[in-house]
Amino acid sequence: MHTNYIHNLSETPSVANYFLSQLRNVHTQGNRFLFRKNVERLGNIMAYEISKFLEFKQVDVETPLGIANMSVPASDLVLCTILRAGLPLHYGLLEYFDQADNAFIAAYRKNHKDGTFEINLEYITCPDLNNRVLVLVDPMLATGASIIKTLDYLSEYGKFSQLHIVSVLASSYGIKQLQRLYPKAHIWMAAEDEELTAKSYIVPGLGDAGDLSFGRKRQE
Repeated sequence: MHTNYIHNLSETPSVANYFLSQLRNVHTQGNRFLFRKNVERLGNIMAYEISKFLEFKQVDVETPLGIANMSVPASDLVLCTILRAGLPLHYGLLEYFDQADNAFIAAYRKNHKDGTFEINLEYITCPDLNNRVLVLVDPMLATGASIIKTLDYLSEYGKFSQLHIVSVLASSYGIKQLQRLYPKAHIWMAAEDEELTAKSYIVPGLGDAGDLSFGRKRQE
């Protein structure tokens, strides 16, 4: 039985740290293809790690020479991504969980002149979540506000059996906020950064993951 719900890939030296170093590096960030590819690669790695926490079943597989008894995933997954920044990470997970159902939510940070902000959700498409494993994808876990509001909305679609939250970078503050509200949620990250700016940006972070993946959006 697994009791540790915080999974920080950077705590163990691996190739994941190399991918993350390129994502952070201002000298390689200009290559959008490489940026998206490295996020996808981290998604691949996290999908493999998440699979260790899923249910499995035994099946017989016919080979050219006989029958092999194999252990294959039995969990019913839904991958949910917060648009648009989450798409490369979503694709990385979907390459491994290729039979999962998918959900998408359009969310954005609406900034106010006084420096505060609110999270607006404007679009959601989601299958039934009852008794299913929900994997929620958002590359930057800063304050946790986007994920918390998304989970509030998703509660209308059923009660999931297990929750995995997947980010490239997570702030210490955001992790604590999610742990407080969802103590049994598995939180996955390539690295944890301790600092948040006054505008709630992660430091040292890597910048705006959506802009670096798809180009800068017009500021309203």
